[in-house]
Amino acid sequence: MPATVPSSTTNWWCNANTEYAFMGFSYEVTNCNLTKLRKEFLDIKQRFKGRYVRLYGACDRSGFYDDVVDAAWGAGIGVHALIWFGWDDPNIWKTRRDALFSTLHSNPKAKFVTRVVQFGSEPLFDWALDAPDLATQIKSAKSSLASLGIPVTISEMAYGYQKQDGSKAVLDAIDLIDAHMLPFFSTQASTASQSWPIVMTDINWFIENGQNKKMYLSQNGWPSVTYDGVQPNSPSAVANVQNERDYFTLLDDHCSYFKTAPAGGIGWFAHIYSDEQEPGYGIYNTNGVLKFPFAPKTTC
Repeated sequence: MPATVPSSTTNWWCNANTEYAFMGFSYEVTNCNLTKLRKEFLDIKQRFKGRYVRLYGACDRSGFYDDVVDAAWGAGIGVHALIWFGWDDPNIWKTRRDALFSTLHSNPKAKFVTRVVQFGSEPLFDWALDAPDLATQIKSAKSSLASLGIPVTISEMAYGYQKQDGSKAVLDAIDLIDAHMLPFFSTQASTASQSWPIVMTDINWFIENGQNKKMYLSQNGWPSVTYDGVQPNSPSAVANVQNERDYFTLLDDHCSYFKTAPAGGIGWFAHIYSDEQEPGYGIYNTNGVLKFPFAPKTTC
């Protein structure tokens, strides 16, 4: 990153139409630890050649997003920020939104690391808000962030859009598509290496309904274990480390598709950085050891 903060984001970001293949990691933030953020954002950048971190979960400590900005600036990495709804307090998302927006406007480095703001995770599927209300919130956020040049979206699976009547208003309002891709939960799932038709079914839905908007697979992976809340909907679905590895190999094997897909190609994130953050999904295990070799393609 430059020694001084630039005066403008003009020509700061790569054109989204050049972004495809591996983008970086989902990264769960409830740990609230700046030292860890700095270390692991740098690891994502240097070891894996990640371009972005897509935030997951929430840390409600005052000033936390300033820490995210600090860590991202130091690592030279961008952030897909997240307004987390959660499940306990139906109104806490408003506090999180206001805190995030305050930092985006007050921290001079924030707009240089924040690539997009997401409402999530899965607000339509979880019915956090009715679709028309969510569309209104997206439009309001876009207005608030317009002077910073930060786009707004939601992080959601195709089924979430399909589940709620009126979701076209959300598709109309978002600036880009952050799609969830979790084929393990399909009723047609078996092994990860056989899951490409499932992946393509959802991608094609977004292509057909997404108004030619840029697409990223934001919450995207295959679990290595099952537990309460992470259970298959197919008796043939297999959760183990080999299948987690095979899923990302499958994506790598289709790099040429991601490069040539509509709207400038499709970028994908690995969900998630570590099993410490969400059991079974991590590329690292809880001891900080890679569960399998992971060096995904960033170009092809």
